[in-house]
Amino acid sequence: MADSSKKMQIVFASAECAPFVKTGGLGDVAGSLPAALVRAGAEVIVMVPKYATIKDEYKAQMEHFSDFYVSLGWRNEYCGLEKLEHDGVTYMFIDNERYFARDYPYGFFDDGERFAFFSKAITESLQHLPEGFECDILHCNDWQTALAPVFLREFYQGLPLYERVKTVFSIHNVAFQGQFSDTVMEDILGVAHIPAAATQLRCDACSINYMLGALHYADAITTVSPTYAGEIQTPEFGEGLDGVLRERSYALQGILNGIDVAGFDPATDKRIAANYTVDDRSGKAVCKAKLQEELGLEVRDDRPLMVMVTRLTRQKGMDLVMYALDRILAGGVQVAVLGTGDRDYEDGLRYFQDKYPGTMAARIEFDPALSQRMYAAADMFLMPSKFEPCGLSQIIAMRYGTLPIVRETGGLKDTVQPYNEFTGEGTGFSFSNFNGDEMGDAVFRAARLFWDNREAWNQLVTQAMSQDFSWTRSADKYLDLYFFMHPEIERPAAVEAAEAVEEPVAAEAEPAAPVKEPAAAKESKAEEKPAAEAEVKPAAKPAAKKTTARKTTAKKATTTKAAASKTTAAKATTTRKRTTAAAKKAAEAEAAHEVKDEAAEAKPVAKAPAKTPSKKTTAPKTATAKKATTTKSTTTKATTTKATAKMTPKVAAKPAVKVEEAGAEPKAEAAEAKPVAKAPAKTPSKKTTAPKTATAKKATTTKSTTTKATTTKATAKMIPKVAAKPAVKVEEAGAEPKAEAAIEAKPAAKTTARKRATTTAKKTTTKAAAPKAEAKVEEKPAVKAEPTPKTAEVKAAPKAKAKTESAKEAPVSPAAPAEEKAPTKKTSVRKATTARKRR
Repeated sequence: MADSSKKMQIVFASAECAPFVKTGGLGDVAGSLPAALVRAGAEVIVMVPKYATIKDEYKAQMEHFSDFYVSLGWRNEYCGLEKLEHDGVTYMFIDNERYFARDYPYGFFDDGERFAFFSKAITESLQHLPEGFECDILHCNDWQTALAPVFLREFYQGLPLYERVKTVFSIHNVAFQGQFSDTVMEDILGVAHIPAAATQLRCDACSINYMLGALHYADAITTVSPTYAGEIQTPEFGEGLDGVLRERSYALQGILNGIDVAGFDPATDKRIAANYTVDDRSGKAVCKAKLQEELGLEVRDDRPLMVMVTRLTRQKGMDLVMYALDRILAGGVQVAVLGTGDRDYEDGLRYFQDKYPGTMAARIEFDPALSQRMYAAADMFLMPSKFEPCGLSQIIAMRYGTLPIVRETGGLKDTVQPYNEFTGEGTGFSFSNFNGDEMGDAVFRAARLFWDNREAWNQLVTQAMSQDFSWTRSADKYLDLYFFMHPEIERPAAVEAAEAVEEPVAAEAEPAAPVKEPAAAKESKAEEKPAAEAEVKPAAKPAAKKTTARKTTAKKATTTKAAASKTTAAKATTTRKRTTAAAKKAAEAEAAHEVKDEAAEAKPVAKAPAKTPSKKTTAPKTATAKKATTTKSTTTKATTTKATAKMTPKVAAKPAVKVEEAGAEPKAEAAEAKPVAKAPAKTPSKKTTAPKTATAKKATTTKSTTTKATTTKATAKMIPKVAAKPAVKVEEAGAEPKAEAAIEAKPAAKTTARKRATTTAKKTTTKAAAPKAEAKVEEKPAVKAEPTPKTAEVKAAPKAKAKTESAKEAPVSPAAPAEEKAPTKKTSVRKATTARKRR
């Protein structure tokens, strides 16, 4: 059960952290992400070395919190914790002047020892945190803190305080891994005697790799963009670690970095010439003119200004820039570059500045204030990196309404959506391959849009400035990971509120599953529910009242062509031979009454998702009432069936007939036929008719056959192939018969239909309402109310197949003998002749 009182408590360890010390993107992340986590409801302590380069104003605010000694190989080194509260975040500075009182954070001969100490001090410090703070997540960043998960598992595992600690390791640039001689394994790390650690740290015969240790030991691994997470698992970008990253890909994910949207805000930034917003960008034109003047460029608003703020290295794509720069400048695009780096690139930029005065400006220096003015003033920002884990410059550029031109790699691909000239979508421009010509083409695609379609350009700028790259979004994703690793801790309400907005959307999609469920459940679920409770679509519900029976019948006759005609045709030829003029009127009365009853419960099976057994009980009626009220419905049914037959060239129906004895009162049950062409499942329907007088039954039985013959004659002619495969189930339960239809029709020869001279006894239901009702009218009346001697039954159906043990004893009317399979036309004719003689 989640603990609602406990907050997620995180220790965030980094070798640099803005605003105290910063050399690159890692400092920005460590300076912004912890504050976003605190705003989301977590408690965070950031651990950073206490460098001598930290400004005195921050050192003055630090208070000594604790001190202890850290064992490092054969040494015991002093470690002090200096506490500082800044913007709601608690910072703990690791104090050891021997290691950190230097002019610059990195680049010393003993960096392996310095940051091994830092990693060991982090794990040891977990015992000396403020009261009430028990670390849940230890989040380490890059190789400088990579040994912390190794030390935690090898030296501190099993201690109660450390049992709950889960480790996360973030890769900011896989190219910097912390590789050192394997002599430090025992002399400094003290793990040479531990086979697991020694094996998992070693990268070759004489070297160890700090980052490799973290990749093996950390509980979860993250990197700074989803695309980069995939790239580093390949030999091209993995820098030799792609193998272990593929092995641990289940624990690896990419989470995009954000930016400090308050610090990088063109509406409030005091370092730029004029402020502006996404709605009013007039200040951006002022910034552009001022920068052109400052850099010695032509002050022209009709020429696109493209800038670069970068390290001048091959990784940043400077090879492509030097290749294409001549073409770009000659094409009328102004270019300004700020940065330092390799001497060859610096000299090359100076050359182009001399060649294109007024069009090219090179500032070979590091100037944060100038970089900010360049972000705000430019029209385009060029960033053609060979690889880029995340990159912040393109995000800052979009924030200031400067459209980025990037290569599709790492975070550049994840943050910049290329412009689509057909839809207008996009936030910048991109190219795929590390190729100078492709880069030049991308630059001129942007320039042409600037020159030729200023309206589309302005819309693109609006879309770029509207993107959300705040740390709040990134912090939510990190919290998803943290709470996944600690499910016992309840997520803060502030974070859950954002998630709750999405839940109704997901909930709306869920009802789709129950709709499909009945079809999958088929018989098992359908048989448990009566028709009234069956889960069917509204369009598939039966007519509720008998008064609408005729309309329902006509409507359904046209929608279920496949189910109707086959059964009807099969019975058309069989009923002609059973017709007697004497019983005509009585049968019409009984049949018409049944039409109303059956139509009322008919269901359009074509849309029903599952079998839906249905029971209907009709109140007791006398023979007189039946005769008087139902003749007209029979006539209507006959007309409907003819129309259906004309529309149906081929049919496949599966009726089934079941004859039972149910005491003194007859009861009929019919299984609805299934139209094979459309219906996904059977929809059996049961109907129980209440007691009726024997006299009415007698009169009705014979007449039904006459009506059926007249009704279905036209239908039979329209169906070229019909084969009925009857199966009769006879049971004995009393003195009166009870019929259930279960005829299985198959498309075979015409002759099969004629063999069934006695089919009129069966009650048949088809899937469509109209044919279903007709089948029941034609068959049900054929069951006589009065029992017939066993001898008559034996003569009428000598080859009948009984489906129950008591089949031979069940009295069945000569009009409704048990069915048999007649393979040939000759057999059918012979049976028909025998029936006539007996009659």
